[in-house]
Amino acid sequence: MRDKTKILLVEDDQNFGAILKEHLELKGFTVTKEADGESGLKRFFSEKFDLCILDVMMPRKDGFTLAKEIRRKDKNMPLIFLTAKSMQPDKLEGLRIGADDYITKPFSSEELLLRINNILKRVKKSNGNEATVNSFQIGKYIFDYNKRTLCINNHEQRLTTREADLLKMLSENVNETVFRSDALKQIWNEDNYFTARSMDVYIVKLRRYLRQDRTVEIVNVHGTGFKLTS
Repeated sequence: MRDKTKILLVEDDQNFGAILKEHLELKGFTVTKEADGESGLKRFFSEKFDLCILDVMMPRKDGFTLAKEIRRKDKNMPLIFLTAKSMQPDKLEGLRIGADDYITKPFSSEELLLRINNILKRVKKSNGNEATVNSFQIGKYIFDYNKRTLCINNHEQRLTTREADLLKMLSENVNETVFRSDALKQIWNEDNYFTARSMDVYIVKLRRYLRQDRTVEIVNVHGTGFKLTS
C-alpha cells in the first residue's frame, strides 16, 4: 500500500461515512468524502484519485450513474461499490459498468481494507510498476507458472492452465486472503454458482498436490475466500 494513496469515498450516510473515512485514514490512506453523487462527481473532476468507493443508493445521482460518468473520464479508475442491497441484478449491473469489487453492507472494515489492497496490488502490476514473478517457493515445493509444474524432491506434478492460474494467484498473496469473487472474475471471468463449484474442485486438487509438505496449507476463510499459508 502506498502512503499517499488517495481515495474518493461517496457515501450519503453521514455517520457510517465518517467512521469509514476515519478507519481508512488510520490505515494510511488519504480520504476525501462526499455525501451525494453530484458533489462526488465534481470532486472527482477537480482532484486526482487512485480509487473510488461509491455507495449505490444516493440522492441527486446514484452510484451506478456516478460510476459511468467516472468511467467516461478515466476508464481504468478502480471502483468499489457499497450497498445495502444483495440482489443479483444490482451486482450484475455493477460488473457491467466495470466495477473492481462489490461489497454488501454490513461488512467489516478489515474486509474492505483487504479488498482495497488487493485491487491496488493488481493495478500496480498492470501498470508495470512491479516485476512479473512466475516462479514461487511454496514451503519445500517449487512452482513454475510458465511450465505449469509443481516440484518437490524428485517428483514433478503437471498442472492444468486453471490449476496453475489459481495457484499463482494464491502464491502471489501468500498468507493473505484471496477473495472468492476476485478469483472467479480473474480466472473464470464470471462469478456464479457453477463457476464457484468448479473453483472448489480445483482447490481440492491443489490441496492434494501440496500434501507432501505439512507446513503448506490452503485454508478456507469462512464466507470470504482462501489463503495459502506456508
